Amino acid sequence: MKRYLPICLLLLSLSANGEITKWVDADGKEHVSGALRKWVDADGKIHYSDEPPPANVKAKTLMMPSAASGVPAQKTYVEREAERKKTLKAREDAAQKSAQQQEEVLSKQKYCVDLRANLIAMEKSPSIATYNDKGERGVMDDATRQKKIEEVRKQISSNCD
Repeated sequence: MKRYLPICLLLLSLSANGEITKWVDADGKEHVSGALRKWVDADGKIHYSDEPPPANVKAKTLMMPSAASGVPAQKTYVEREAERKKTLKAREDAAQKSAQQQEEVLSKQKYCVDLRANLIAMEKSPSIATYNDKGERGVMDDATRQKKIEEVRKQISSNCD
């Protein structure tokens, strides 16, 4: 008895795997096994079955098993590894992009701080030293100084908050 139990369980599992079999009979009528059907016999009794009804009875198919309704297909190791690498690559790219954006923000903040410091120095200083191409020192006149102050203000208003 104990020997037959595993064999019975194996046969039972094979018959309950939900496979769909389609065939066409000699009359050209298509049959599908594995589908849930409903029909009424000659006595008026309603039957539900996955077996085809008798030939003289018209059956209504209620539900067809689909491949997606079963257990989802397991991914292979190669597919899982490819997904893992893709996820890691996406994370690295996002982190790199975030770091680059943060660097740009810090660079812009430093630029704005430098512009404001230059503006304050130009406004407070009565004379600003300049150097020509030969390296000789000179003093910026007031008109040039005002023009430079306006240029720095325009840069601040267009580039800084």
